[in-house]
Amino acid sequence: MENMNMNSLKASVLTAALPYIQKYYGKTVVVKYGGNAMVNPMLKKAVMSDIILLSLVGINVVLVHGGGPEISGMLKRLDIPSKFVDGLRYTDEQTVEVVQMVLSGKTNKDLVSLIGQLGGKAIGMCGIDGGMIQAKKLEGDYGFVGDITEINVAPINHAIHHGYIPVIATVGTDAEGNVYNINADTAAAEIATALQAENIITLTDIRGLLRDVNDDESLIPHITVDEVEGLIDEGIISGGMIPKVQGLEKAVREGVKKAVMIDGRIEHSILIEMFSDEGIGTMISK
Repeated sequence: MENMNMNSLKASVLTAALPYIQKYYGKTVVVKYGGNAMVNPMLKKAVMSDIILLSLVGINVVLVHGGGPEISGMLKRLDIPSKFVDGLRYTDEQTVEVVQMVLSGKTNKDLVSLIGQLGGKAIGMCGIDGGMIQAKKLEGDYGFVGDITEINVAPINHAIHHGYIPVIATVGTDAEGNVYNINADTAAAEIATALQAENIITLTDIRGLLRDVNDDESLIPHITVDEVEGLIDEGIISGGMIPKVQGLEKAVREGVKKAVMIDGRIEHSILIEMFSDEGIGTMISK
């Protein structure tokens, strides 16, 4: 009897998910992966399982990742100090080499390997591959931190077309071959725009956008692009949250259907967001 109840529950869950699967079928969803979900092995596995599931039901998932803690760890081992300016990692010549090595060589390939172990098909790339992320030096004193000038989606579409989940490390290059460290939130938003994605989902270490950062219950479930500026002026969007939200706002203004910031500390938060009416976190729409 218990078995039958369990099977009945599984069937009802799948039936409830069906309209959402149909809505997203054949569409592109960009997931920006970072924070605790990237460090905690159990959450990491849950996120990769979610992405494989989405891929298997016909949704084109593009995974864009950072790797701040791993970069900091390697810099420490090499005795190179980590320095941040306005929330961005100051990136001198030595640091940019480490960023390229860690992000593209280790973090990226570890994720591709994990997706493979869990039964998915992924291909790892960085912004240098196929000239995917073209960049120039970001104005100000940040060293080799890049400002995106162009996204070439051909390598991403090629991977999707052949049944692979593209896993993208955010380093970019210019015509002279200089390599730049690119903010992963900004890169994910620009990639989603270039792909005209249905949705961009950003995993964070908080529930979403909060009216009061000390009160988890003060979640703002939905804002429009026109409300962003006012919330920055009020100080509700501040610090490192500003570039995150501004990137999502720009993506929605430029054709991405909606942008969502969700709590990556909750297991299967991506599925909860995509396959339910309530969703979780904060949604930004037109």
